[in-house]
Amino acid sequence: MHIHILGICGTFMGGIAVIARQAGHRVTGCDANVYPPMSTQLQAQGIELIEGFDPAQTALKPDLFVVGNVVSRGNPLMEEILNKGLAFISGPQWLAENVLRGRWVLAVAGTHGKTTTTSMLSWILEHAGLNPGFLIGGVPLNFGISARETDSAFFVIEADEYDTAFFDKRSKFVHYLPRTAILNNLEFDHADIFPDLAAIETQFHHLVRTVPGDGLIVANGREQSMKRVLSRGVWSKVELLGMGESWVTKPRDEHSFDVFFQGGPRGTVKWELLGEHNAHNALAALAAARHAGIPVTKGIDALAEFRNVKRRLEVRGTVKGVTVYDDFAHHPTAIQTTIAGLRSKVGGARILAVLEPRSNTMKMGVMKDALAGSLSGADLVFCYTSDLGWDAQPVLAPLGVKARCFDDLGKLVEAIFSEAQSGDHVLVMSNGGFGGVHAKLLEALAR
Repeated sequence: MHIHILGICGTFMGGIAVIARQAGHRVTGCDANVYPPMSTQLQAQGIELIEGFDPAQTALKPDLFVVGNVVSRGNPLMEEILNKGLAFISGPQWLAENVLRGRWVLAVAGTHGKTTTTSMLSWILEHAGLNPGFLIGGVPLNFGISARETDSAFFVIEADEYDTAFFDKRSKFVHYLPRTAILNNLEFDHADIFPDLAAIETQFHHLVRTVPGDGLIVANGREQSMKRVLSRGVWSKVELLGMGESWVTKPRDEHSFDVFFQGGPRGTVKWELLGEHNAHNALAALAAARHAGIPVTKGIDALAEFRNVKRRLEVRGTVKGVTVYDDFAHHPTAIQTTIAGLRSKVGGARILAVLEPRSNTMKMGVMKDALAGSLSGADLVFCYTSDLGWDAQPVLAPLGVKARCFDDLGKLVEAIFSEAQSGDHVLVMSNGGFGGVHAKLLEALAR
């Protein structure tokens, strides 16, 4: 079958493209913005990419158009597909019908940590010899690819609450029908499609409703939002994470922690990752893997070899004593957590936080009042304000002289370069390509 994917360079749709190609389909696709790592990953898989949404692409005559949620009415190619009555389907529905049906699906949902937790869970299953298929919203370093199809009965998927398509406004994850579901945390996000937190909680309960009676829900027991979701009704076994719950962690030092299940010690995780948030993510992955038949001790052994995900405190280079990191953080909670994790690593060394508020929620200014507080752990803050729908200067005013705003990328790089000194750690945070600022900064430092 030939499928043509609209919006192919998003992490989810790009993952579908890889899986479809590995399943033997001919895959082509198009998108408006093409940048690594997804573009290079797709090209390496032999998938043809077309820039833009020209209606002439219907001349490719695929058997099916698979439509990503970046596509809306008015998109010229989509309008041509509708006018000609050509066959189309959403990405999540295609995945559910062609890949997930009949398999043991392990789905990882939550506002934060989905990609990392899904990567951990996939690696635990891989380490145990289960050879899982997976679709992850990033590139786990243990695998070097964000998605793959296998003949395994197990499939691990990052379960996003964002909408499915312009013609299906349900959250993506309602299509997946997991036997094991992780509900990692739940905060307000995606203000472009959800009016408030209660609306997102409703979608999460839709997911809860799809888990079978002999399935398992692993949920964060520390959040009121999650308790509200579960109070609406649960038909599956539930295991809670957090102090006083079924699953608990106790830190030993910055690179190790003990794992407890139902009050009993199960072992110690020793790894290279940092932060309480990653210990929490690991706990969720261990619980889900145990449901799939993997003893906790084996899961702990796997985590010792876990190498994290690209764009999660990923070191992009060190020049003249200045280390530059790339991180996906774009929600205030994630920003604060990321800075705290780096701080635990570098101690009293200076952290220069460089932020592009790029997500739809950020551009709308919904989270702006929490932004200054989330950045307070950095020594200097540089905010890129191009295309931002609100004035960042007064929002960051509580940070005083340590915060500066720029609407020109070149001037931003110049300002960071002029401030950086040996021993500094430059933390770049964005959910996009950020104009290649990491490479520009490293080049400037090298000169």
